Amino acid sequence: MRPCKFVRITSALAVAALVVGATSGCGSKSSNTLKVGDIVPLTGDLAPFGPSGEKAARLAVNQANAALKQDGIKLTVKLENADEQTNSAASVSAARKLISEGATCIAGAWASSDTIPVSQSVTSRERIPQISPASTSALISTLNNGYIFRTSPSDKLQGKTLAGYVDKAIGGVRGKLISIAGRNDAYGQGFVARLKEVLTELGAKVQGPLLYDPAAASYDSEAAKIVANNPAAFIIIDFPKTYAKVGPALLRTGAFSPAKLFISDGLAVSKIAGSGMVPASLNGAHGTNPSSPPGGTLALSAAAERAFNTLYTSSPGPPRETFDVQNFDAVTLCILAAVAAKSNSGPAIAKEIIPVSGSPGTKYTWQQEAAMFAAAHAGQKVNYEGVSGPIDMASNGDPTGATYAIYTYTNGKLVVLRKVFATAG
Repeated sequence: MRPCKFVRITSALAVAALVVGATSGCGSKSSNTLKVGDIVPLTGDLAPFGPSGEKAARLAVNQANAALKQDGIKLTVKLENADEQTNSAASVSAARKLISEGATCIAGAWASSDTIPVSQSVTSRERIPQISPASTSALISTLNNGYIFRTSPSDKLQGKTLAGYVDKAIGGVRGKLISIAGRNDAYGQGFVARLKEVLTELGAKVQGPLLYDPAAASYDSEAAKIVANNPAAFIIIDFPKTYAKVGPALLRTGAFSPAKLFISDGLAVSKIAGSGMVPASLNGAHGTNPSSPPGGTLALSAAAERAFNTLYTSSPGPPRETFDVQNFDAVTLCILAAVAAKSNSGPAIAKEIIPVSGSPGTKYTWQQEAAMFAAAHAGQKVNYEGVSGPIDMASNGDPTGATYAIYTYTNGKLVVLRKVFATAG
């Protein structure tokens, strides 16, 4: 099947020609339509994050369609959602369903243990680009198959950032005992390994890392091991549904204080209430999570995030959560790459994702989409500055830098203390 093309409409004759073209040689996929599949966790361990991610994806499509109409580019973007259930088998099924229904670019999945099998079993085989907004496992960096990308950074970067924050927060880790634990999956395994590596380099004594089964019925024995020997700090890498059981087990030991607890993006919910987790197991804890730029040298993206926040909060639906901006950026990159390729073909879109994500090229934010799409369609080089910050993907599809929020839980609510920008290398 030849790739389906779309054009900028400048005359009635062009419209007529496009209608004829759309009915021949493109199979069941109209050359005027781009279908983006959005795999989100509406149920399962990451369910607190799914609804806001789905809303952000729909906002991205709405904004893009308005810009495309303004430009006269004859392309309509449609979004199809599927629940990954924070489960690898369900995620693979969701990807197959979306692709069978015509999706030629996928945003998702969210859990690293879901994104990896989707890439290996479905998207790379079908030659469909996949952009995860939330999967941070370092293993994804090694897939490098030309069809896997992400708008959230590798945990090699966050692991270094979190370990460095622990070092400062407790007055230096050298010679002190740090207890590390996490869920036994692609996310937890890679993250705790990176933490141990960095903390050991800083001179800490590391207890563990202890990896536990996310599906276990209870965690009393694991909790006893985590708190053993009175560590100076605990670092736990988990998701809400599992920590809803791990947290109470830690409290039952009588030797655990959340004031000594450090966590990451997987537990960064806006409010503990409704997540299933127990406030007493988190109040006073500190952590890191991918965020949006603080301004300064990243003022362009910071302004885009402020505008996005206004758009998001003024639109009906769930409140904001971690990774909503990364999903907005993932969907926007699918669309921008299709415009640059002048095609809704998966392979054609995949070739354009890295070029439109960074230098060289004129910088544009989502607020300048009409100008950005027009430039990309005209063959000019564009550099999308994401709501989550400069994405600037490396050749393996990883962002080369990221902003992290340093946060704490106070009275059951997530409070951002400050933001830091970190780069790979």
